[in-house]
Amino acid sequence: MYETISQYLEYIELEKGLSLNTIDSYRRDLYEFADYSHCGANEVNRTILSTFIRHLKERKLAPTSIIRKIASLRGFFKWAYSMEIITTNPASTLEQPKIPQRLPKIISLKEIEEILNSGLDLLQAVIVELLYSCGLRVSELVNLKITDIDIKSRYLRCFGKGSKERIIPIGHKAIDKINDYLVERNFLLKKYNLETKRLLITDTGRFINRQDVYSFIHERGKHIHKNISPHTLRHSFATHLLENGADLRVVQELLGHSDVSTTQLYTHVSKKRLKEVYFSIN
Repeated sequence: MYETISQYLEYIELEKGLSLNTIDSYRRDLYEFADYSHCGANEVNRTILSTFIRHLKERKLAPTSIIRKIASLRGFFKWAYSMEIITTNPASTLEQPKIPQRLPKIISLKEIEEILNSGLDLLQAVIVELLYSCGLRVSELVNLKITDIDIKSRYLRCFGKGSKERIIPIGHKAIDKINDYLVERNFLLKKYNLETKRLLITDTGRFINRQDVYSFIHERGKHIHKNISPHTLRHSFATHLLENGADLRVVQELLGHSDVSTTQLYTHVSKKRLKEVYFSIN
């Protein structure tokens, strides 16, 4: 089955244009199933799939993880059947369970300012500004290149899920932080004799990675006594825009959502916050 999986991964990379992070997720999910089933793609039946899903539930995996693995299996077997690698599609009647949508966790503008005023160095300040004022995903942030930012016109270009390009305006405060950081970045390039277009570099001359960002934001959350992640800043970005009258479609474009229904979730957050404020003063 592993050879068939490799062919499928090559297909979704070259033909579908999915991001490397998405392809890695598919690879892990499908290899996990192959390790579990110990059989060829054409030997898999509905019983094996159902047993595997039950196995996942017994391991107490998060519902979102199980749903993603089921989606990976459905996509793989649908492709294998269309390519006539298998004679029947065992996943054709496999149900894709739904989980209740949870409202995104956000923090207030005051808390954002507290984080920015908590003694950050230039690199850390740029990370917070880009996550919050531009609503970037972590993968988009760490992959930013110096050529993706137009300081004069105040916008940046990033590539989101499925390598979709989008243009995002940058606020004055973020531009000021970026300009200050670029001076330090030039010093680091000379110090470590580096030639790179990557924007974010640590003071040890290393490229920033996803784990660096998660660890840093989690640590900053302690300053405001909250458990937060980089996505919390992205959620806050979207919610604050809607609360201040931004058009839903504009926010959709800024976030890079392919479906506006995903963006609509933030309108529920705004309504919830409005109720909380109302009942706190009445």
